[in-house]
Amino acid sequence: MTGAGEPPPPTAATCALPDAAYVAALAGFERMTSRRLRSLLASGSGRTAYRIASGAEVPRGLLATMLRSDDGLARDFREQARRRTPEACWEQCRQAGIEVLTTGDPRFPAQLLDDPACPPVLFARGDPCVLDARRVGIVGTRNATQRGRQTAARFGYELAEAGVVVVSGLARGVDGAAHRGALAAAGAPPVGVVGNGLDRAYPRQHAELWEAVAERGLLLSEWPPGTPPDAFRFPLRNRVLAALVEVLVVVESRERGGSLITAREALARQIEVMAVPGSLQTRAASGVNQLLRDGAAPATDTTDILVALGLDGRRAGRSRFDPRPLPRGLDADIVERCRRAPSSIEQLADGFDLTLGEAAMALARLERDGWLRETGGWFEALDAWEALA
Repeated sequence: MTGAGEPPPPTAATCALPDAAYVAALAGFERMTSRRLRSLLASGSGRTAYRIASGAEVPRGLLATMLRSDDGLARDFREQARRRTPEACWEQCRQAGIEVLTTGDPRFPAQLLDDPACPPVLFARGDPCVLDARRVGIVGTRNATQRGRQTAARFGYELAEAGVVVVSGLARGVDGAAHRGALAAAGAPPVGVVGNGLDRAYPRQHAELWEAVAERGLLLSEWPPGTPPDAFRFPLRNRVLAALVEVLVVVESRERGGSLITAREALARQIEVMAVPGSLQTRAASGVNQLLRDGAAPATDTTDILVALGLDGRRAGRSRFDPRPLPRGLDADIVERCRRAPSSIEQLADGFDLTLGEAAMALARLERDGWLRETGGWFEALDAWEALA
């Protein structure tokens, strides 16, 4: 017989469980943090850590100090151990197709092992080996503009086509658009890092997107199945996302928000942060413009990101190299109009429904980049060799 406050004795089934099953159970304890879980696991195996948390084994050293200093924590852990058995947690993961990756597992992302805030366990759906490729994070506001979503989708598509893994958070807005773009390509698979258990998609409208990312690429979480998407988990998620990438691109962000938290986490790890310039009149661009003011590199085109990765292929083979940044959207339309016939600023403003100020800014950009030349008030398009003259 066991006392009412004691955990059940080990059974044959319990003894046959892998060590990761005990870590999975511990990761779901209320009041469990990465630091506390690392401290428990420093005592030895996951099984030993679970026995200490459950009160079946006496803690020693700093771990004993940690648990003695907070009687409520030790009591809560004992209560959680009665509710969260390793057998039940392991079976839950197995049925959901979720792998439990501890830091001793060869499939644990190597990019995180030396990180100062390395999570002691990750839950995965998909193939962790996709992280062996080159990796770019694309993040941004949930309240993205249409242009922001289009930019994220284009970056996602073109980076995946170039063999670069797109890492994002599967949130609404920019994140979801980046993943949809990457999935539309035939190249590198995407990676999603989320802030809840992998058994339930969040937000719900992204359920199909979650499944597609898991099937083609990889889903990662610090938390076991059944964990709700509590607000405090998302800043924690952001540090993992930042630590996994080589370059982080912020497409749109308000003056405060998760994207800027991810950017700070990346900068703290000396990971390059790039930002897409936005209109001063759009609140969704206030955060990215702040990043640019503080020294982030501008990302105006996928080529900018590939250059940051050292993957610029524009000089490859025998093709002529055009060093000018490619015009996109409105700028590309203006170049094409001026290629057909020289145009005045008034004609361009009327033709594209712009104010004279907006037309002047676009023309100034295109003159600076070598796509247009102004002669006597008329703007004409230039070929590459003419731009060098």
